[in-house]
Amino acid sequence: MKRLFSMFVAVAFALSMVGVAFAADNAAKPAAPAAEKKEADKKAGAEKKETDTKAAAEKKEAQKKAKAEKKEAQKKAAAEKKEADKKAAAEKKEADKKAAAEKKEADKKAAAEKKAAPAAPATPAAPAEKK
Repeated sequence: MKRLFSMFVAVAFALSMVGVAFAADNAAKPAAPAAEKKEADKKAGAEKKETDTKAAAEKKEAQKKAKAEKKEAQKKAAAEKKEADKKAAAEKKEADKKAAAEKKEADKKAAAEKKAAPAAPATPAAPAEKK
């Protein structure tokens, strides 16, 4: 009987050890996925931060490029306007010069015609009628 009791106690002890080992194994399993999830979240956060930083840098660079292009376009437009104004002023000056030359020529021609025209003979006054 003593033998049967000790065998029973040994089996009970072995089963309790298996239970403890099983419980410890189950307790460790949920902790591992939580740690992995935490690590994955941390990694995803770092990647998101890096992506956001990169996107912000690209946006800033694009704005800088657009600003430079706008400035260059304004500079080009100002140069074209200046050139057009200069050309218009030169054309106006040329037109004024041509108009002055034509007026001078017309005055010269009129003076020549006036000089060349024979003087109109003076008509004698009609004798006054006597009453």
